[in-house]
Amino acid sequence: MTGSESSRLIIIRGNSGSGKSLLAHAIRAARPRGVAIIGQDVLRREVLHVRDHPGALSVPYIDMSVRFALDNGLDVVVEGILHSESYGAMLTQLRLDHVGVTRCYYYKLDLDETLRRHRTKSLAAEVSGSDIASWYRGDDRVIPLDESVFDASVTTADARDRVFADSGWGPTPQPHS
Repeated sequence: MTGSESSRLIIIRGNSGSGKSLLAHAIRAARPRGVAIIGQDVLRREVLHVRDHPGALSVPYIDMSVRFALDNGLDVVVEGILHSESYGAMLTQLRLDHVGVTRCYYYKLDLDETLRRHRTKSLAAEVSGSDIASWYRGDDRVIPLDESVFDASVTTADARDRVFADSGWGPTPQPHS
């Protein structure tokens, strides 16, 4: 078992450029202390510098990082493409082992919207639209995670508010004027 009865584990998955990192940072902006963001891109590409495939080092590293944060009193937002065949079993086990509240979300966007969003990112200069299209999956949900779906009509603020309501954090804190 991992975490505590009061800990929150939020899992956000979806295609490249769908808004996962933006949502994770919006959650942290509303709860600036006590929320660890475990980003697949950061751990896999920047820290480990490994390719993504089933059995990659990034899978147990993300698992270990999430458990460490939960076991040390932090709420956790884990976000990334997190393809089902590579990360599905690990994420499912995390959900089963977490003692607190776990909520899972999946950004389900069509390829045109995915490419449109990708073009707005600084990464677009390094990663081509054809690369994004080759990685694209129309639907890669992990059934045991019982993921709620965000489509193209859901704004970051709407998604953040939904996460807050679903996770029992209550209404999104409003900035002081």
